Amino acid sequence: MKLGYFGDGPWSHKALDRILENPELEVAFIVARYDKADPVLGQYAQRLGVPFYLHPDVNSSEFLGIAGAHCCDIYVSMSFNQILRKQILESVPHGFINCHAGALPFYRGRNILNWALINGESRFGVTVHYVDEGIDTGDIILQRFAEITDSDDYATLLDKAIDLCASILPDALSQIARGEQQRISQSSIHPVGFYCSQRRPGDEWIDWSLPSRNLHNFVRALTTPGPGARTIFNDKDLAVLRSELIVDAPLYYDRPGTVVGRDASGIVVKTGDATVRITKVADVASDGSLVNERTPAFRMGSVLGFDTLAMVAAMRERRSRP
Repeated sequence: MKLGYFGDGPWSHKALDRILENPELEVAFIVARYDKADPVLGQYAQRLGVPFYLHPDVNSSEFLGIAGAHCCDIYVSMSFNQILRKQILESVPHGFINCHAGALPFYRGRNILNWALINGESRFGVTVHYVDEGIDTGDIILQRFAEITDSDDYATLLDKAIDLCASILPDALSQIARGEQQRISQSSIHPVGFYCSQRRPGDEWIDWSLPSRNLHNFVRALTTPGPGARTIFNDKDLAVLRSELIVDAPLYYDRPGTVVGRDASGIVVKTGDATVRITKVADVASDGSLVNERTPAFRMGSVLGFDTLAMVAAMRERRSRP
């Protein structure tokens, strides 16, 4: 079965390696993202002796003519970023398929792994599905799951998801090549499902009044290669990169964000219900990069987060200006 491969980044590299191991499958051309051409995919194309395309609109009649000359049986997306329209979706006999790092019909949309951690999921899924004109709404071909443990964070989940996509995508293609694939309507799993929004600057700020479990999930969801969960300390931005839940931590009321303990492993900070241990932080440089990673040793009684009294005072001052 001849395919056109549309992709970007480590997700696409590892899946392509597995596809190339299968003698049933032949890659006719490779398309990278136009806004940031993946040089590694270019190297794959050169090694395979197939065309490497960059195009601002793969839905255009110009690109459809270029791609159509290869007489592919199917098109495959692995981390490609253009919205695909009806004409390209219907231009090859077996359609266009995509591997999505979410358990459709749940976790459609963007930044799925971060949201799965924030939501405290115990597992996550990857789904190979037909692309239709909706967003992650096409019929499911294959779906697999992996466990999320308390020790997982964004970095480890990313590795798991890349491996899972690399294994499931060629398996789905083999089923299609042999005519053995299923088409499972997403509505047969759940009539509604849900979408996740793209995370944006500002979403990384910690709310210390969250319960300890939610706060811990938030920190591990944003750690590197994400931006790091952010707070304020001594009027400067601070990234909180690693936290730990404290077994049998008592529930009590106090000021969220206050340092209420410390030892060689880090500091204990009051949350909305109990306490959490912070074991790694970093300063935020003027360019947004993270520097000076360290185990925090802030003094007892220090407060992390925004100074509400100072914010109110500043608002009153602005209001009093003529």
